[in-house]
Amino acid sequence: MKNTIEQIESVYWGKPEFDSHLVVTCHQLRKKNLDDFEIEDLRIMIGQNIALPILIPIAIKVLKTNILAEGDYYEGDLLKNVLTSEKDFWDNHSDYRNEIISLVEEKLEDIQKMDTTDEIRVSIFEAFEAFKR
Repeated sequence: MKNTIEQIESVYWGKPEFDSHLVVTCHQLRKKNLDDFEIEDLRIMIGQNIALPILIPIAIKVLKTNILAEGDYYEGDLLKNVLTSEKDFWDNHSDYRNEIISLVEEKLEDIQKMDTTDEIRVSIFEAFEAFKR
């Protein structure tokens, strides 16, 4: 059974070319069993536009359970990364795009009431408005 991004894509990156925390982490996450992915893992990989066809459906399941699912930064950071991920992906996956739009519209009140800074709240709403366009 194919349980990692590398196995599903049949693409193996090898050793990282750069010794930055982000690059090393992304390489490691490609080898991690998807069943073991945490919200932060999804946030990182989606934020880097890596394996979106594999990870967006997983993120949608998480967001359906908790629209404000939180990685290491702030409440709603997974949603923000989903909304700001690669436009070409969403242009080619209108079913997922429509699902995200419906989900966010259904949960607008929760997002408005979230306990965060005005700056973060506004950035999520701005990202959503851009996402819908």
